[in-house]
Amino acid sequence: MRPRITHQKAAVTTRATAVLAAGCTGLLLVLTGCGSPSAADAPPSAASGSGAKNGDTPPKAQTLAGTARVPVPRGAGSRVPYDFNGDGHRDLVIDDLVKAPEDSHGDDAGIGIVYGSDDRPLDPAARQLLSARANAAKSGDTLPAAFDAESACDLDRDGFTDLIVSTDPPYNGIGAPPVPLQILFGSPAGLTGKAVTVRIPQQARFGNEWPEQPVCGDFDGDGKADLAVTASAGQVTFLHGPFTRTGAPRSAELLPDGGPYLYAPEPRADTDGDGYDDLVAAARPHAPGRPGKGTLLLGSAKGPARPGGAYAFAAEKLPRAPLNATGTTRTALLDHGDYDADRKPDTVVRTYRGERQDLIALYPAGNTDRPVLTFSTALFLP
Repeated sequence: MRPRITHQKAAVTTRATAVLAAGCTGLLLVLTGCGSPSAADAPPSAASGSGAKNGDTPPKAQTLAGTARVPVPRGAGSRVPYDFNGDGHRDLVIDDLVKAPEDSHGDDAGIGIVYGSDDRPLDPAARQLLSARANAAKSGDTLPAAFDAESACDLDRDGFTDLIVSTDPPYNGIGAPPVPLQILFGSPAGLTGKAVTVRIPQQARFGNEWPEQPVCGDFDGDGKADLAVTASAGQVTFLHGPFTRTGAPRSAELLPDGGPYLYAPEPRADTDGDGYDDLVAAARPHAPGRPGKGTLLLGSAKGPARPGGAYAFAAEKLPRAPLNATGTTRTALLDHGDYDADRKPDTVVRTYRGERQDLIALYPAGNTDRPVLTFSTALFLP
């Protein structure tokens, strides 16, 4: 079996808000000025709205002690990045949720989604938990065990951001492995139903390596979101958008001069302002906010195929979420994105200790002294 994809696990994408209750007692979500997060809340249960877009009944809304789960706000479509329900507010994707003390050696719970709202940058009461069991496509008769968020963009151009996830389909080691990438489509009710496997035509594959590292971007400048994926021998599989609801790109081809790891440039995907998004190929994994080196592949009418020279990811001094924990903690950058609609990028970080304690903090643009929101991913514990 292939090893799990981890290049974006170090970044753990994230979007979230807190619900303020009297005295902030018993909440896992903590607005600035409240106390530390508690892991003692009861498990979620109950339903989240209708209008499944992927053909399945949406998951039922759930209730957490102290924080009632509310339906995902219904949107009509937007052009806001990471807006899965199309209501004009950026949403947050969370990988690597903390584990319960009694399940420290268990599988990941799945992918947490926290939706934006009219009242707050994010509203954790409007949340969903995506899992392989509930949301992944089968490979034959087998459900994958892994289900990890990788990238997000509106692949079918309907005004709802779609989520690209990586899985671990079974493989006997003979010939080209199956495609491990799946798309979960956005809808007015958010990310619901079953994912579909990304369809990569045979002529756009090369060798026997896993097609991985999906990066979204408008690489050919036609206004439609594309995907770039790794291929063997350092090549890039370029999948032209838009995609169909069966996971098929408009067309696909192989491009030279890629690498085993692919990333979007930071902080702007179009580094030279020519209307084509660019791509970075790297020899080693890169964690957002950390220094790193790669090669820039400039976008063009033919995709990310023009050599752009050496590229350096800049190191960033990250604020630490105020996690109340003893022992060594680590902080990772989860996202730079506009969560409060002021057209300035806010900063989301995650500070954690092991797999059982964490705190996510949202800092407004230009101010990393005091977060406007903190919460633990223990919110998603069953």
